[in-house]
Order: sequence, then structure tokens, then C-alpha cells
Amino acid sequence: MPTAGIVAEYNPFHLGHAFHLARTRSALGEGGAVVCVMSGHWVQRGECALADKWTRAALALEGGADLVLELPTPWAMASAEAFARGAVGLLAATGVVDVLSFGSEDGELDPLRAAAAAIDAPDYPQKLRSALDRGLSFPAARQAAAGAACLSAPNNNLGVEYLRSLNALGSAITPMTVARRGAGHDSTGHLDGFASASHIRALLREGRTAQAAPLLPAGALEALGEPASLAWAERAVLARLRTMGEGDWAALPDGGGAEGLPARLVRAAREARTLEEFYTLAKTKRYPHARLRRLAVSAFLGLNKEDRPAAVPYVRVLGLNGRGQALLKRMKQTCALPVLTKPAQARDLDGPGRALFAAESRYTDLFGLCFPTPRPCGLEYTTSPAVRP
Repeated sequence: MPTAGIVAEYNPFHLGHAFHLARTRSALGEGGAVVCVMSGHWVQRGECALADKWTRAALALEGGADLVLELPTPWAMASAEAFARGAVGLLAATGVVDVLSFGSEDGELDPLRAAAAAIDAPDYPQKLRSALDRGLSFPAARQAAAGAACLSAPNNNLGVEYLRSLNALGSAITPMTVARRGAGHDSTGHLDGFASASHIRALLREGRTAQAAPLLPAGALEALGEPASLAWAERAVLARLRTMGEGDWAALPDGGGAEGLPARLVRAAREARTLEEFYTLAKTKRYPHARLRRLAVSAFLGLNKEDRPAAVPYVRVLGLNGRGQALLKRMKQTCALPVLTKPAQARDLDGPGRALFAAESRYTDLFGLCFPTPRPCGLEYTTSPAVRP
């Protein structure tokens, strides 16, 4: 069967995601299948997911996915480049994916391919340094160095990184892109019934469920339940930040040791009374909010540079339906990595795989603090994948 791979957070799964899945299925034709690689409990913007990963996987299955695999936290909560490399590498490792489908603002591959080629060109690093030296923010410097206007849009940015990842892997997977529908990324409204995930999260965390419900598939509101928020764990995070020295900050992924960032973070952590105040004190044009949020959460989780191997060391199944079961059967012959369909199989992992699974369990235990009533430890080892017909 022709099979498409999709990289997503589904935080939460909304009507725009359902539209993307439907368009992808239509392009595959009858008998096609969709594999999603989805972030777990911690996401790229440096915060906890709205709901646990098994609930979000189940909603993705209801919305048209056939098999949902986990993108482990060290890649899920990383820069766009590392996020894409981990996810695309995982899809390629399955051996069953023919097409990589992603959303973009433009809905056109050619501008994204040109931007990817510009970033991979030998003179790009020098152009980037020159733009940064002129005082531009990193996103603006990146766009100027690549000479690519499409990089001003966040989903285009991720699309470029997916293309770069395919090129770096020498993968035969064919890319396709679907134009986003409705409101833009991080917008605070909706258009034609489509809203950004960030707007929906805000509505749910503010208790405005009546406004959120029409923006979600039927039944999703009830399935999501009580929303998780880092606000419930804020003092625990601040406690960790106040104990950090410069060496501790430098040991984090993207810690900025060579840029002098750790000293700034130590000062900000000692002065800040809230996480937002910490971000404000530490922020500069060069260090945007998203990077600072990832650093703060990485510190809370105890996630250091060495906790992210060169590539994802296993494939973890979060959910599947009947067609997904058929894909798993094929993957027994094609997958280049161990496939985990139940937590007990983690005991058979070696080296980096076993260490990563143990760390993922710790990250899940800390995610349990992001609810009004904390959830118990150990869920990583006791929760089975979501199953649908």
C-alpha cells in the first residue's frame, strides 16, 4: 500500500489537522496509509502538551491516521533542524514510508526547495554570521542569509528543514506539501472555522470550552479532558532554575556556552519570580522566547546534550488501527530499528535505547505535575498504545 508520513504535535488535534490528513489520503489514492510521528509530553515551543500522548494519538487515529509513532522528547523539544532530523530519520527508518506530507503557508514545494539548497550551500554560514553581526534576530538573519522570503512563515520553515533532512539522509521518500487552511500559526482567532493550535490551547486552558468546541473534531473536547499546563509546575521549574550554575546551563541542548548565554541565564534565574519574568529578563534579539522556554524546560527535565543521540534509537508505537497493524507487520521486515509496541519491550533495548526510554519515563513523571491534581509516576511503563478498528 502507498504510505505517507506526517510529522506533527497534534497539540491538540484540530480541524486543520483533519484537513491535512484528508488531503494527504486523497493524494495517496484508495488503499493508502498514513504514519504519523508525533511529539510526546513535551513540545517544540518549550512547554508541556495539552493532553497526554496516548490521548492525542487516539484522536489522531479518529481523525484519519493509521499508525502513530512517538518522536522522543530530546528531538520533540528542539530547534526546527533537530526536530526535523529526528522525525524524518524515524520515518525513513520504518522502511514503509513513500511520501512525506507536510503543511506550509505557500503550498508550493519549489520555493522551499530553493531555500533548503541556499541553507545547505557552502557560503551560508558566513552569510548568517554577517547578518547576525548586523544585529538581526536569528529568524531574520536566517531569512536574509538564505535570500528566501518563504522563511518568514513558521510552517514553511519546518518544511524547509524536512526537505534538508531528506537530502541529508539521501532518502528516496518523496515530499508533498498541503497549503494550510484558515488562521495562521500562533494567531488568536479563527478563519473559516480553522484556528491555530495555540489559540485552541489558550481557550481550553482559560476554561472557554464553548468557544473551543467548534474548532475541534466531534468528541475531541471530551476526550482531551482536563488540560495540562506548565503553570501548575511553575515553582518546581523555578526552583530548578535557581540552582543552576553556568556549567549546568552550558550542558543543556543549545545551551549557548560559546555565546556567553549561560551567564545571562544565571542572572535572570536569580531575579525572576515567574517563568515569564525569566524569559523577559533573558530575551534578546539573538535569543528568542522559544529557545529560552526550551532551555528552562530542559533544565527542569534534566535533559542534557548527551541525552540526544545522533539518531532516534527505537520506534515507539503510541496508537494504531487495523491498517496500522498491517504496516507494523511489514515493518518487521523493513524497519532498521527495534519496534516497541508495549512498554515491557524496552527491557530488551541496549545502550542509548535503554537510556532514552528510562529518561522518557522521567519526563512523563514530571509531566504528571502539570495538572491541578498531579498524576502518579510510572505511566510510561503501564500505559498501552491506543487501538482503534
